[in-house]
Amino acid sequence: MQLSSIYTALIDCQFAKVIPNQQRKKKKLLVGFLFSGSETMGAGGRMSSPSSHGKVEPDRHVQKRAPDAKPPFTLGELKKAIPPHCFRRSVLRSFSYVVYDLIIASLLYHVATTYFHLLPRPLSYVAWPIYWAVQGCVLTGVWVLAHECGHHAFSDYQLLDDIVGLVLHSCLLVPYFSWKHSHRRHHSNTGSLDRDEVFVPKQKSSLSWFSKYLNNPPGRLLTITITLTLGWPLYLACNVSGRPYDRFACHYDPYGPIFNDRERAEIYISDAGVLAVIFGLYRLAAARGLAWVLCVYGGPLLVVNSFLVLITYLQHTHVALPHYDSSEWDWFRGALATVDRDYGILNKVFHNITDTHVAHHLFSTMPHYHAMEATRAIKPLLGEYYQSDDTPFYRAIWREGKECVYVQQDEGKPKNKGVYWYSNKFD
Repeated sequence: MQLSSIYTALIDCQFAKVIPNQQRKKKKLLVGFLFSGSETMGAGGRMSSPSSHGKVEPDRHVQKRAPDAKPPFTLGELKKAIPPHCFRRSVLRSFSYVVYDLIIASLLYHVATTYFHLLPRPLSYVAWPIYWAVQGCVLTGVWVLAHECGHHAFSDYQLLDDIVGLVLHSCLLVPYFSWKHSHRRHHSNTGSLDRDEVFVPKQKSSLSWFSKYLNNPPGRLLTITITLTLGWPLYLACNVSGRPYDRFACHYDPYGPIFNDRERAEIYISDAGVLAVIFGLYRLAAARGLAWVLCVYGGPLLVVNSFLVLITYLQHTHVALPHYDSSEWDWFRGALATVDRDYGILNKVFHNITDTHVAHHLFSTMPHYHAMEATRAIKPLLGEYYQSDDTPFYRAIWREGKECVYVQQDEGKPKNKGVYWYSNKFD
């Protein structure tokens, strides 16, 4: 039961004898409005839905949708609203974040490998998972910095960006150039049902036959678990959840359909970087043991991969966000069809990739350390086109997994209107 339902019931019991019926109806509406802010989305939040009889049903909610019409402002107007210094990239400042994250990661590694074996056995069983979680969060920040390099947001020098990005991403078993090129196409086609590269929602007719049997708590838990643990490697290896191609697509295949002829040599470099790290891990396992490598490196890497999928999924999956087919899509509206999320203290650990994603999709070469200021500058101009949700991420993924099963056009709307919205209803 929602908090709004509990408070409505308490107030009814307390004042049923003194508040006239009409005033009680107004009071219920007020309570529903006040508590809609517990899961806010843009300026609208979640609002109680009146039934056909005019009564408020506090346990049923409708989500205020983002606008899907062409915005009344231009990209140039948004850029003018941002202070010019926000677009300046500093090599020293960018490297300071790399050094800081690597120092923290090194200290965590030192503590784990120096002191954990001295702990009593029950405590060591607790200490290692804590290390995996904390180190995984720090290394997710490192992943984000390599992501900056892929967008040419790290420095003014493309070669430097690619060298830093290649080293950092390879250490996390990410094929840097492969991901850089496919991710660039994601930014070029965000919100397009036909050309977006990742987390492309399916229409109801394209769902697997077993989808409706997973639309329940056990099935949802299974789906989320598989997505967070295997989603990233399956996407890289088999293009799972990616854009459909006419043949097998793989981020490690230089001649796969994801890449063009000019990009193929860089895919070989990415593969070489990943293979070099795998070889290094093999030598470590031979010297220190497989269990040591899994504890020191494997556990944190699993956390990194999980957060990467979680962050990306929640940025592009929400019932309030539209998707477009080729008849309606354009780059500007697609870039606006994203949502900023709040991860609490992890926003800083993740270099604000979580809560400045809208600005990032509009100006992807802007360095992360200016993204918060840029977001504050464009929010007044964006108005209802700016989407944010403060729901804790662990609740948000459960909710979106429940509500965002497939996309469809609104019933009663013209079939040629190529705007699609999430739904979860099965016959």
